[in-house]
Amino acid sequence: MNLILAFLAFNFIIIVHELGHFIVAKLADIKVIEFSLFVGPKIFSIQKGETTYSLRLFPILAYVKMEGEEEQSDSERAFNRKPVWTRAAVIAAGPLSNLFVAVIVLSIVFSLTGFTTSKLSYVEENSPAYNASLREGDVLLKYDEKNIYQPMDLIQFLYVYKGKPAEVEYLRDGERFKTNIIPTVIPEQEKYLFGFNVKQVSGELSNKVDYVMPDTPAAEAGMQQGDIIKSLNDLPISGKKDIDQFMTENKGNPVKMIVLRDNSEVILDIVPYVNKVPEQYYLGFEYTLEKGNLLSVVKYSLVYAYSNVRNVAYSLGWLITGKVSLNQMTGPVGIVSSIGDAVGQATTFMNKLLYLLNITAFISIAIGATNLIPFPALDGSKLMLLLIEGIRKKPIPPEKEAFISMVGFVILIALAVFTIYNDTLRIITGG
Repeated sequence: MNLILAFLAFNFIIIVHELGHFIVAKLADIKVIEFSLFVGPKIFSIQKGETTYSLRLFPILAYVKMEGEEEQSDSERAFNRKPVWTRAAVIAAGPLSNLFVAVIVLSIVFSLTGFTTSKLSYVEENSPAYNASLREGDVLLKYDEKNIYQPMDLIQFLYVYKGKPAEVEYLRDGERFKTNIIPTVIPEQEKYLFGFNVKQVSGELSNKVDYVMPDTPAAEAGMQQGDIIKSLNDLPISGKKDIDQFMTENKGNPVKMIVLRDNSEVILDIVPYVNKVPEQYYLGFEYTLEKGNLLSVVKYSLVYAYSNVRNVAYSLGWLITGKVSLNQMTGPVGIVSSIGDAVGQATTFMNKLLYLLNITAFISIAIGATNLIPFPALDGSKLMLLLIEGIRKKPIPPEKEAFISMVGFVILIALAVFTIYNDTLRIITGG
């Protein structure tokens, strides 16, 4: 079920993109020959006016076919006969539709769940953040001279720069301050886990189960959300730190866990599983969760979308400079798997829906922003060619444009094959 929902979500993102092209083309009085859901041999089609609406065999992707888009046409309603700004609007409408719909979806999610700001709600004593003079109530502004708009920005900077010491700018009582912070580097390690997360209470991770991950020893043993862990092999447990300390010594040996459920003690027999945890970077603070009015929710949704668009641009630069590798790229298989994993973490239908909407919006932003990159065969490349045409006051020769698109298409296909292989290998190996 989770994979089906993930698959539908991915297709929704692509359909939104193509609908953007379709709607603006219609508004610009461009003849749309076909709007197709999915690709491959045609299963069903219906003619409405001059446009054929098709359903095709392979249930992935969608496309819009306009007259004069891929070939020259003398019709006044052909794409190639329209002014540069009109064609640019049609091309840009796809990725902008992804961004627009993502903001709407995020506004719905954040109005229900609240949103995490860059304001600190808790700073652990003697942590890197505490030693850098950061305190509860401070608002993080910059890391290594790069703006922090939302918590994920800082996480991304930490991993890309391998936790190197950096200057942090923050706001306290309306005044800006700067400090240097040295993250604690936690080396790659093998960690033994049960398969659940715990709730945070007053800045501390408690012993109360927040959610149970499917297909893990905890789930198989019958652990439930809301269980309170009282002991592990008769060792009293009062918080997450006790659990971590026990697991460090116990490793993969069987565990008799006693949990409190509905005022009754329940015994669970669990054998932990081992998970390879990559290198991590610890700062020692928690962020503030806020619930605001509609205006603040929409504002944060716009900021969140802008932040992730910017991170796509950063990622491209990091890929070129070698700070991130091609192996970290993901494609349709990885995207669907990521959506499925996120949905699978939820234990109620409402939570599943919110997880699904949240990650769908995130990926919609990423796809919209990526399509604006001026790489051959992407919408950004077409916009760049239109800009050149506008400056030259004459179109680029069709054979040259076709050659550029062909080269880009070949590269994209090669990248698609690589990412599919990479994603599949990650899923199989659990890496």
